[in-house]
Amino acid sequence: MIFSATSDGTLDIGGRRVRCALGRSGVLPAADKREGDGASPLGVWPFRKVFYRPDRVPAPKTRLPVQALTPADGWCDAPGDPAYNRPVRLPYPASAEALWRDDRVYDLIVVLGHNDDPPISPMGSAIFLHLAQPDWSPTAGCVAVRREDLLDLLSLAGPEDALAVLPGGFQP
Repeated sequence: MIFSATSDGTLDIGGRRVRCALGRSGVLPAADKREGDGASPLGVWPFRKVFYRPDRVPAPKTRLPVQALTPADGWCDAPGDPAYNRPVRLPYPASAEALWRDDRVYDLIVVLGHNDDPPISPMGSAIFLHLAQPDWSPTAGCVAVRREDLLDLLSLAGPEDALAVLPGGFQP
């Protein structure tokens, strides 16, 4: 199944359209995506793994691989580093984003298969499907939805499924 997010701020979950937040710089073709540009990459991105914060949410019911986060979990966003666009243990000697956050947006994270096979520097890292901010502020390049909507999506998703990020108004 392909779940589609469009640049007009909607995500299709099994025929139900819900609100989503995308990158602060809008969407870009994946070939134009660069580290730190704030854009969500257009394309179809397989679901790789789900992380969850066990002190805040139970493990989600899904057919995807699931792993509990720890305070030492991070994601390398340093172009040129051997671990670029890969999970790392914090503290890490190069730039890395902490996955254990206070703002709750990473209480549930779906790692998307963008620029990961193998990662090419600096084509973008840490492109996730995660929880939206309460004010629906844009992401740094990810796709974000309400907790209930992400849990619904996860209940339907399996390892063969993907998230498509499409131009606004596009109906697959």
